[in-house]
Amino acid sequence: MQTKSVRKLTIAGLLVAVAVVGSLFSIPVLGAKCSPVQHMVNVLGAVLLGPWYAVGMAFAASLIRNLLGLGSLLAFPGSMIGALLCGVAYKLLPKLPVAYVGEVFGTGVLGGIASYPIAAVLMNNKAAALFTFVPSFLVSTAVGAAISVLVLAALKRTQVFGELEGALR
Repeated sequence: MQTKSVRKLTIAGLLVAVAVVGSLFSIPVLGAKCSPVQHMVNVLGAVLLGPWYAVGMAFAASLIRNLLGLGSLLAFPGSMIGALLCGVAYKLLPKLPVAYVGEVFGTGVLGGIASYPIAAVLMNNKAAALFTFVPSFLVSTAVGAAISVLVLAALKRTQVFGELEGALR
């Protein structure tokens, strides 16, 4: 039992590191820093480790990115809601397309809407409208989900996905 927890924490830590390093390749879209690598990590974490690990990883990556000046406060609602919805969707119906849709809808739509009060109040962006961040978040998460499709397909071809899933569940 303890070995499984150590494996999960190790993989979670590695994925957080990938998300932070991947944020060096962010794309500014409509006032938000889009980081597709974070969304790929959300899907991988949700599928391999489950929803709560995925949310924790999204929080840790967002926090580290903000402390290093690589992200904005908008990283918190977008990544965490997307990771949670992705993980819950995959847990309820363990099919990869369901996980991708959960990430895109959770981050792109729900996370984009949840970012409005943060932008308006904490970031003093009074010009932000309720749906301001939805398009940019959708672009970022769609690219990240597409990258995760490629990564998970490669893992499945080499049987690593099955071994990881069996070792971690």
